[in-house]
Amino acid sequence: MTLPVFSTKVIYIPKGSTSAIITYLNKSGYELNAIDKTLVRFLGYPQQGWIDLKTQKMTKADFLYKLVTSKAALKEVTLIPGETYYFFLKEVASLMNLSEAKLFKAYRKYAFRADGNILAETYSLPIGMSEENLIYYLISYTNRRYEEFSKKIFGEYNKQNWYYYISIASVIQKEAASKEEMPLVSSVIYNRLNKGMPLQMDGTLNYAHYSHEKITAARIREDKSYYNTYLNKGIPQHPVCAISLDAIKSAIFPAKTNYLYFVKDNRTNLHRFSGSYQEHVNHINNNPKAITPVKKEAPQKVQEQVTPKVAPKIKTDKQSEISIFDTIKKDEKPAIIKDLWKKVN
Repeated sequence: MTLPVFSTKVIYIPKGSTSAIITYLNKSGYELNAIDKTLVRFLGYPQQGWIDLKTQKMTKADFLYKLVTSKAALKEVTLIPGETYYFFLKEVASLMNLSEAKLFKAYRKYAFRADGNILAETYSLPIGMSEENLIYYLISYTNRRYEEFSKKIFGEYNKQNWYYYISIASVIQKEAASKEEMPLVSSVIYNRLNKGMPLQMDGTLNYAHYSHEKITAARIREDKSYYNTYLNKGIPQHPVCAISLDAIKSAIFPAKTNYLYFVKDNRTNLHRFSGSYQEHVNHINNNPKAITPVKKEAPQKVQEQVTPKVAPKIKTDKQSEISIFDTIKKDEKPAIIKDLWKKVN
């Protein structure tokens, strides 16, 4: 019992029986045996969740005692839907007294895309957790949630395909003024894509450290990144920001409309949607306090119904085209997918 044990100051103990927890710790490199299991049972029951060991080196007896008696001090950190990883990591560094540089380095190490890797939620994080462990925890948690959502809807989790929807959801998150507007904004995105029109949405330029900046005509001209949907057609290569479950739902299930434009109504702070360019101009002219947006291209003809009935094809790294709806028979897609989605909380 006097043998030294080396550990991170804060460790996570999953739910389960004493035997399951000892097995978990063994797999994590703590080398516990049957005698250690008996001692833990004698002392009580292992704590669950985050454990603050206070130090990185201790005797095995002290380690086993702390498994039963210690709890980590937690601090709540909220990632607001629509915020970027850049400002979130800065906030985490400030609240948790951690190194910004180390947080950003760990983020670059574990992130799958530039943004959208951490779900917009409130997290209870243990004080004393290292920068790398904290980032790994947040991204791993989000990936498990994404996998859970995807499997309930599509029966599988193809990470690259799923992040296509996360990118769409991030645009919706930036543009929609309310949860109720999200399916309508989504329909505008799909309708413009179907017509080969650029999205021309200001919110896509509020990426990373530009998250809180006002988008100007000069900024639209000067920004040459793939986020600029005035210069580039299609969805941005990477998500713009963190997203909510409502935004994901809307990205997968857009409303069925012929809308191609929307402008903010200054009287309600919501948006007015339109299916024709002339109607869009009328909405702008009838809203005198609104800031006139950059002129967007008018379509030649407005189709009565342009919302896609299946997911668009997605280019993979091998340049092959895959649809995440392919595993569901054509006639079963709408009913099955909508039914499965109701199970996602």
